[in-house]
Amino acid sequence: MSSASSSASSGRPAGARDRDSEGRARNARPRDGLGRPLPYGADGVPRQPEGVVRTPGQTVAEAQALLDAGRPFHAHEVFEDAWKSGPEAERTLWRGLAQLAVGLTHAARGNVTGGARLLRRGAGAVEEWVADTGKRIPYDMDAPALVAWARELADTVESGAAGAVDAAERAPRLRGA
Repeated sequence: MSSASSSASSGRPAGARDRDSEGRARNARPRDGLGRPLPYGADGVPRQPEGVVRTPGQTVAEAQALLDAGRPFHAHEVFEDAWKSGPEAERTLWRGLAQLAVGLTHAARGNVTGGARLLRRGAGAVEEWVADTGKRIPYDMDAPALVAWARELADTVESGAAGAVDAAERAPRLRGA
């Protein structure tokens, strides 16, 4: 299908880009629970609003609810907001948590290499933040358990033992058991 005919079927002019109210390019296509774009007009899951400033407790609670619902891509967006809006001293922590969520997303999508790589990268970032700050349990999160979860899942995904990863079943507990 040509781009002209695909644009015509979406109801948008050929070459038109989705834009937000401030004119920035934003993809408005609906997405599934793992963040994959769906065709225009399809039923998708609600998107996370971007640029929301939350307290750390709100960030952890909202991300956990999304992880529990099997929506790690959307949890990543919540962590990304904290990473971008939080204090400089916490950016490594929030970036690492975002990488853990994206790693789970890739593993659930069947991307073994990308999933394992991001899970390990996120675990390393969380571990780095703990080492730099000496805080084993930031915001009531169990950082050592998160690091262990990520590395175990990365190993399982790479070995092929996990088969298809169910994002909700394999979601981490941010605040422990």
